[in-house]
Amino acid sequence: MLGAILGDIIGSPFEFDRGDKTKNFKLFSDGCRFTDDSVMTVAVADALISVSKDASSSDIKKAVTEKMRFWGRKYINAGYGGRFALWLTSENPKPYQSFGNGSAMRVSAAGWLYDSIERTTEVSRYTAEVTHNHPDGIKGAESTAACIYLARTGKTKEEIKNFVEKNFDCDLNRTLDEIRPGYHMMPICQKSVPEAIISFLESENFEDAIRNAVSLGGDTDTVAAISGSIAEAFYGIPENLKKECRSRLPEDMNDVIDRFESVLKRYNEK
Repeated sequence: MLGAILGDIIGSPFEFDRGDKTKNFKLFSDGCRFTDDSVMTVAVADALISVSKDASSSDIKKAVTEKMRFWGRKYINAGYGGRFALWLTSENPKPYQSFGNGSAMRVSAAGWLYDSIERTTEVSRYTAEVTHNHPDGIKGAESTAACIYLARTGKTKEEIKNFVEKNFDCDLNRTLDEIRPGYHMMPICQKSVPEAIISFLESENFEDAIRNAVSLGGDTDTVAAISGSIAEAFYGIPENLKKECRSRLPEDMNDVIDRFESVLKRYNEK
C-alpha cells in the first residue's frame, strides 16, 4: 500500500504534463503531497480490513462505500474528479459507469489480503463497482490487483506480463520510449493501467518504477501510484522511502496503515 502512496506523492508535482518527461528529477520536492489517490488507497484498505476475508460482495461494497465517503469527506480538497466528488456528497450514491483510473489507483490493498488470484480479482472488482462499474473501470482494478498478487507470490515479470495480456486483453508490448513522446493527460484506465504496468516491467528497482511512470507525463501521480503498488510487491520498498512516506501523511492515515500491516501479518502467520 505504501508503494501506491509513494507513487502518488512523488508524482503529484508533475501531474497535467508539468514535468519534462525525464527520469532525472528530484524525488521529493516542495510540491510533493498526497492527493485523492492516497486518501482512497487508505479508504479501501480501511474497508477491507473491517470485514472478514470471506465477506460477501454486498458486505464488501457496503464497507468500501462507507469508508470512501468517510475519508473522502474528511479530506475533501484532495483533488477528486467532478463525478466522484458528487458521489462523495450524494445522499444516495450510485455507481456511474466510470472507467476513470481511480478504480486502479485505490485497489492495492486487495492485492495483498487474499490467498488466491481468483479471490483477489473478485474483491478488486467489488471495490471498483461501487463507482467504476464500466467494464474498463473494473478491468483496471482487477488487472492492477492481479499484478500485485502475482508479484508478491514470486512470479516473474514475464509471468505477470503473460497473465495480464491473456486475461485482460492488455497490450504490454510497447516500450516507454515508444509511449513517452505522444503520451499526455488521459485519466482513464485504458490509457493509464497498461502504461503503469509497463513502467514496472521496465524497472530495475522500486524507485526506478516510479521514475519510469513519472517520465511519461500526463496523470503522473496516478500512473506512478499504480506502478508503485506493483513495484512494492515485487521489489519491496527501501526503509528510507518508507520513513519519508510516513512523515508526509497525517496521523489518522498512518493509523490505518499500521492496522493494515498488523492484519496482513496476522494473515501471513496462519
